[in-house]
Amino acid sequence: MRNVSHKPVALARLAHLLDVAATWRGHAPPRDGIFGARLLLDGGRVVAPDLAIARAILHTNLQIAPADALDFAVQTVRAAHDNELPPEFLGAALLQESAYDPRAFSSAGAIGIGQFMPDTAAGIGLDPNDPDAAIAGAAELLGDYVRAYRDRDDRYSLALAAYNAGPGTVAEYGGVPPYAETRGYIDDIDDREVQVYGYESGTRRQGDGVFGE
Repeated sequence: MRNVSHKPVALARLAHLLDVAATWRGHAPPRDGIFGARLLLDGGRVVAPDLAIARAILHTNLQIAPADALDFAVQTVRAAHDNELPPEFLGAALLQESAYDPRAFSSAGAIGIGQFMPDTAAGIGLDPNDPDAAIAGAAELLGDYVRAYRDRDDRYSLALAAYNAGPGTVAEYGGVPPYAETRGYIDDIDDREVQVYGYESGTRRQGDGVFGE
């Protein structure tokens, strides 16, 4: 089913994901993946972050099938919860890194959804081409950074700066480095987080970045 060179989604898992899309805003769950996919892309506000992230994926990357977008979104929410991160924050970061393209390859050599450099991935025993592993690895790394800066009001921005430019650079400048690329990267992720939250009817994250204190 997945339009990338990766293991196929198990049929039971796929059926569950399509049911999630088809059960949109209280609708009875018809076994109609097209109906669910249409609502996933164009429906009203939702209460679940995985649905909001899936919609953002579909609007960002037209090459991803709805079932795959749901699968990636579910994995994102699970990984975020495992690492005490807002799912919308993690989803926005991965949208910016790769638009959730498991085959993404940057000019610098970064690979996959999480855009890990080969040496970094090898050092932590991660296959950067494996979408589930990449999502989990990015969540773990960002979660570690957020915890490291937990005493700072701008901890989420610092975590993104560390992910983009390295924690050594953040330490050197005592905060977000004055690099246009890194600051633009943080701003772009803030914008993407606004997009994801905009699809939701729930509470927005309070803290540094997009919504302030």
